[in-house]
Amino acid sequence: MTLPPSKPSASVTSLQQQLAASEAEVSRLLALMERKDAQWEATKRSLFEQFRLAIERQFGPSTEKYRVDQADLLINEAEQALDEEEATEDAPPTQEKEADAHSPAKRRRGGRIALPAELPRVEIVHDLPDDEKTCCDGQPLTRIGEDISEELHVVPARVEVIRHLRPKYACPTCEEDVYVASPVAKLLPKSNASSTLLAYVATAKYQDALPLYRQSTIFARHGVDIPRNTMARWIVEAGARLTLVIEALRRHLLAAPLIHMDENVLQVNQEPGRQASSASYMWVQRGGPPGQQVVLFDYDPSRAGHVPTRLLGDYGGRLVTDGWEAYAKVVRDNGITHGGCWAHARRKFVEAQKIRPKGKTGKADWALNQIRKLYAVEKQAKELTPDQRKAVRQEKSAPLIAQLRAWLDKSVAQVVPKSTLGKALHYLDKQWHRLVRFVEDGYLPLDNNPAENAIRPFVVGRKNWLFNQTPRGADASAALYSLVETAKVNGLSAYDYLQFVFATLPTLSREDDIDTLLPWRWKETLPL
Repeated sequence: MTLPPSKPSASVTSLQQQLAASEAEVSRLLALMERKDAQWEATKRSLFEQFRLAIERQFGPSTEKYRVDQADLLINEAEQALDEEEATEDAPPTQEKEADAHSPAKRRRGGRIALPAELPRVEIVHDLPDDEKTCCDGQPLTRIGEDISEELHVVPARVEVIRHLRPKYACPTCEEDVYVASPVAKLLPKSNASSTLLAYVATAKYQDALPLYRQSTIFARHGVDIPRNTMARWIVEAGARLTLVIEALRRHLLAAPLIHMDENVLQVNQEPGRQASSASYMWVQRGGPPGQQVVLFDYDPSRAGHVPTRLLGDYGGRLVTDGWEAYAKVVRDNGITHGGCWAHARRKFVEAQKIRPKGKTGKADWALNQIRKLYAVEKQAKELTPDQRKAVRQEKSAPLIAQLRAWLDKSVAQVVPKSTLGKALHYLDKQWHRLVRFVEDGYLPLDNNPAENAIRPFVVGRKNWLFNQTPRGADASAALYSLVETAKVNGLSAYDYLQFVFATLPTLSREDDIDTLLPWRWKETLPL
């Protein structure tokens, strides 16, 4: 008789289940360790890259110029060069352009720079004594010409007091009324500062980045005591009286077909409800046709989306910014054409290039080379009309964009996201829809450099004066920076323009045309 096969005991089944569970747990832990190892490796690499980048920023050159030859790129992605007439950024010019009347004098290598012809000349004649104007044969010498040499002379600043005398008149018969001329209209009626002095102090602070306490020391050397607090009060009160001029500049700006915007950090110590260390912001807008450019600064404690909404109002033209998302709401609400900044995208690849070992090429080099080609196309199309520029971009830039997009789709999946190169790739991918918009619009530039150039003097000045004490001071600084930078971008002297505004504004009434104070209404500007 054959016995049926015996079933495994309950203990054996239990052991098999425990073994399977243990093996599954071991597999899970091994997978977790692999993921942790990968995360730690990525973190270590990211920290190492940040360390190298910090060293490069501290001790390396700050230039973003790209000088790797295309032939040195060891990447197999297909790429097409521009046609033979492509001009690169780094190529020296083949012909020297004729210097216009406003360009500074250029010097030859090893030579001395020519002194500007428009400077006033003071002639000092160094003649022979009368007893030496006779030849050895007794004949008097005849003047046949002259030798001329020039040296640059500086007259130090001179502080003087202007006395305004207003004679009083009365009738000797009735002796009732006294007649006197009206007082001189002043920007700050209760101050003893003239429009010239106010313009001098404001220019020194907002163009030359000279803090008020240093100016106070300089004035003391010239024999006059002007405390820092006094000059600070002048600045705040003068800025507050520029409201009408700023409004006129803003109207002109918002009529422009294109506006650049940017913002930077500002510390304001005494702001209600906020700590002194809290970050506030100085916003800048720039736009307008050549010769009528406007640069406007505005202070706001926030960096949120309601700020560009307030500054742009119902503007519906074109806007160029960096990748900050605060602009998204006003762009969406107003139907603005929003362009991105290729300079920001390029900067991130430059950082990735800097932390790479020397002598090697990689993906960052290929991206920089492709971006360089886009700028080369822009250089060719710089003087064209918007429609002509669009046609050139469609022909030459569009294929470069297509190549870059195909390369980006492949490269994003191959690079660790948290690495420096990964961050550059993901920024390019995230901002792509804004960055490529210039191909379809001949008005849009490739980058936001005009706004960054406009806000750079503020950043340089901040290194000297560090902070604003109150929001009123920040608003006054914004107004004065606006006038100084608007004058500069139109090729005018900031000091002369401020002096004109400070002297003329008090003489105007509400019925007068405030637009007469705009720089291009005051003096012919340069089409920069």
